[in-house]
Amino acid sequence: MDKPVILITGALTGIGRATAFAFAESGARLVVSGRREAEGRALEAELRQRGADAVFIRADVRHDDEVRDLVDAAVARFGRIDAAVNNAGTEGQPGSILDQSAESYAATFDTNVLGTLLSLKHELRVMQAQKHGSIVNVSSTYGHEGAAYASVYAGSKHAVEGITKSAALEVASSGVRVNAVAPGPTDTGMLERFTGTAERKAALAASVPLGRVGQPNDIARAITFLASDAASFVTGQIVTVDGGKTAG
Repeated sequence: MDKPVILITGALTGIGRATAFAFAESGARLVVSGRREAEGRALEAELRQRGADAVFIRADVRHDDEVRDLVDAAVARFGRIDAAVNNAGTEGQPGSILDQSAESYAATFDTNVLGTLLSLKHELRVMQAQKHGSIVNVSSTYGHEGAAYASVYAGSKHAVEGITKSAALEVASSGVRVNAVAPGPTDTGMLERFTGTAERKAALAASVPLGRVGQPNDIARAITFLASDAASFVTGQIVTVDGGKTAG
């Protein structure tokens, strides 16, 4: 097969951005997506400067028509989608359950859960017709653990993991695989907002058995493995990448 075609949502920062560059280094053709036009165009230019055949397409994963158009545009440009990474997400409004509202719930679940569901819906529409493809959703270790003061976020990631397993079972016979990665503490803007201070971030790093927080590239490498033919017998799995934090 010639160079694979990879679609990445939430590609503008953090894990999504690192994943885009990891795939670019392997020679993949890329469709990168996010909500901010200027940053998306800058990412497209940077990927192209590194020799990648890449295009930015603006889309908000909370809207069915925008996700449909994103997937259709990717197919129109490259003829197929070999792998998709559903990374778009938000931490929402961390804090006590007592401080949550219908609005804070919707703001988190619309991106993290509905966005993942809509992305799967349209990616699988294409991949089932192709009879091949790999999808990697991005969850969190909070997707299989409780998290004080992050109940809505944790709940949304529990949902992502349930959807991942259910979708994998639904489409396995068509030759399409669906998995998720669950990052532990990873050095992104989200972690900075969660911890709030350098001292809290250092304390969190000290709690990780490997003695550090993860880097976006650590997660990107796990994603590229799951998306590849090297993981051809892996589906319906949640792969935790957390430096051993949840091991004991």
